[in-house]
Amino acid sequence: MASIEEIAATLRTIVKPGMKPKALRAAVRERHPDAHKKDIVRAAFYALTEAPQTGEAALADLHSFALSERGSDDTDGEVKLSKKRKKKNHASRADGHAAH
Repeated sequence: MASIEEIAATLRTIVKPGMKPKALRAAVRERHPDAHKKDIVRAAFYALTEAPQTGEAALADLHSFALSERGSDDTDGEVKLSKKRKKKNHASRADGHAAH
């Protein structure tokens, strides 16, 4: 499996202004087929913080990708609650309180 540094290097070379998250993930997976979405997102943050060498517009897109994808699921893009939070929300609803 590729390291975060290797995936970050790939991201720096392939990211272009206006690139969609799905296209960015697909391009990374062409070079690193075993990379998980979580690894790609971590590598995006790493690429932003450790060695930004691309243009400003590409960095903005990489930043947007990393932020939007950090809590989403591969299949539907929804953020899933942890089991602990689900139980807490379920208990609040059972008591008649609305979950916030």
